[in-house]
Amino acid sequence: MAMLAEYDALPQLGHACGHNLIAGGAVGAAVAAKPAIDRFGGSVLVIGTPAEELYGGKVIMAERGAFDNIDLAMMVHPGGHDAATTQALACIGLEVEFWGKAAHAAARPEAGINALEAMLQSFAAINSLRQHIKDKARIHGIITSGGEAANIVPAHSAGTFIVRAEDDAYLDELKEKVLNCFIGAATATGARLEYRWGKVRYAPLHNNLTLARLFRRNMQSLGRKMWLSDPSKAFGSTDMGNVSQIVPSIHPSVAIAPKEVVTHSPEFALAAASEAGIQGMLDAAKALAMTMVDLVANPEIVIRVKQEFGKENG
Repeated sequence: MAMLAEYDALPQLGHACGHNLIAGGAVGAAVAAKPAIDRFGGSVLVIGTPAEELYGGKVIMAERGAFDNIDLAMMVHPGGHDAATTQALACIGLEVEFWGKAAHAAARPEAGINALEAMLQSFAAINSLRQHIKDKARIHGIITSGGEAANIVPAHSAGTFIVRAEDDAYLDELKEKVLNCFIGAATATGARLEYRWGKVRYAPLHNNLTLARLFRRNMQSLGRKMWLSDPSKAFGSTDMGNVSQIVPSIHPSVAIAPKEVVTHSPEFALAAASEAGIQGMLDAAKALAMTMVDLVANPEIVIRVKQEFGKENG
């Protein structure tokens, strides 16, 4: 059994996704479950999984066999609700650059090719595309370079984008539509387009419901009213999705702040260092440990976990 410990933080925001609590909860669960494992057999691994934000550390680890010899994987993520399952989208990053031609913006604008205008037209095209994509799909991005001075026609622009979809098939379809937005802007402005899709791709998360219900029961025994699914229906992406395609997995959430406080915000970073945050970490560690004890003491549950995974991936 693997307890996965995320621990990276966000630029400028710190632990606004609560990965400090994920790491502490994973270690605490393993230590707490050790006596039962010594008695009944089995083993628990605490696996550090860096770079979940944007860089897909677990994707790389999975490709290199880090999860090949485990039977199941679990982790608990801080959030605004107590929920035993999590929705997470397939996801891939996109780096885009436009190359144009500099010129004096007042004296000779006709001599220039505006790379920033190509980027702005791309954003406009993506905004138009959004009304024609599936509900759970997401496209977002930022401009990382847009010119040097207002009186110079920008010769270069750059941006970073993320494309998300509910499944891999639709992500492939959406990638083509998004790329066409940039190709069209390059054609309209005369700027040269360069693009690079991300090296790692996040898979959609597959929740093992047998494990999730077991964890939910244990969390409820600690006094938390836990939903089977997140009532907010919020979803992002996680490289835990890639692990869940290989072994039975769960990625529940534990509430450490009111539902109005969203992750990736300064308010959530404060919650991750609060008394409520520490209590959420302790409850998650206890419930994970109790779940491991249930598994090693009741081999028939492990069989059901594996049977469900086999049916879903058969």
